[in-house]
Amino acid sequence: MSYAIDITDLVVQFRDVRAVDTVSLNVPYGQVTTLLGPNGAGKTTLVETLLGFRAPTSGSVRLHGLDPMRDHAEVVARTGALLQRGGVWFGMTPAQVLDLTASYYHQPRDVHELLTLLNLEDCARTPWRRLSGGEQQRTLLALALLGRPRVLVLDEPTTAVDPEGRQVIRELIRSERDRGCALLITTHELTEAERTADQVVIMNHGRVVVQGSLPELAGAAVLIVETSAPVDPLELGRRLGCVVRAVEPTRLHCDIDSTPERVALVSAYLEEKSVSLTALRTRASLEERYLDLIAPAPGVAS
Repeated sequence: MSYAIDITDLVVQFRDVRAVDTVSLNVPYGQVTTLLGPNGAGKTTLVETLLGFRAPTSGSVRLHGLDPMRDHAEVVARTGALLQRGGVWFGMTPAQVLDLTASYYHQPRDVHELLTLLNLEDCARTPWRRLSGGEQQRTLLALALLGRPRVLVLDEPTTAVDPEGRQVIRELIRSERDRGCALLITTHELTEAERTADQVVIMNHGRVVVQGSLPELAGAAVLIVETSAPVDPLELGRRLGCVVRAVEPTRLHCDIDSTPERVALVSAYLEEKSVSLTALRTRASLEERYLDLIAPAPGVAS
């Protein structure tokens, strides 16, 4: 199978520090892969290496089957990128910078179409320095789309974007995926990953901790019970016939599938204790799973 992004055993080392440590991942065309991890996990170094701004210490990186350093010009022509370090001269407007950048491509997307798509029409002639953070971010995303890329690499695309703008960006991500574009998105916003990702890759200390689809990352079945006051997990566990763990004083994880009968048992038990059920759901959220995976092992300093 030919992948849009193909990273194999990638190592990037700075003196004694391995910022990226033997990472392998791939993204096919028509898929959204979200890269998660705490600060210092190696996400930015991986993206910079993928785009040809940094040389691998060892391993291989390919975009469209090309080496991003050796074939840099061709890779840039086929790839759109939104990076946190990007910027625009403070006197330029969104319309001006898009018109200028469009002149670098043989068949760019229509500038007015992108201004409309990203809700930039009202600020199209506003100087960069007077744009809000969300307007600047959407302008940078429009720049990434100008060349009709087959791969999009988006670093924190919803940073400083208001709720309406986030919805626009989510719809754009889905639209680009549906037209066959491969997307690699880094983010700290786990709810955004849950809304858009086909595959999630979690990194920590330079390594891939886990990767897979959202259902795969959810792990074993678990019934999550949130209550208005603490209750005894051992007693509830005896009622349900399973292990119940109090992950917080008022949040219990029951290692069991959710069924109407079990939900009724939980409700009856809480009613006996004069405690209200405030929330009930199955499986852990991505946030809970993420925090479990990046937590330091017992006795290991973080």
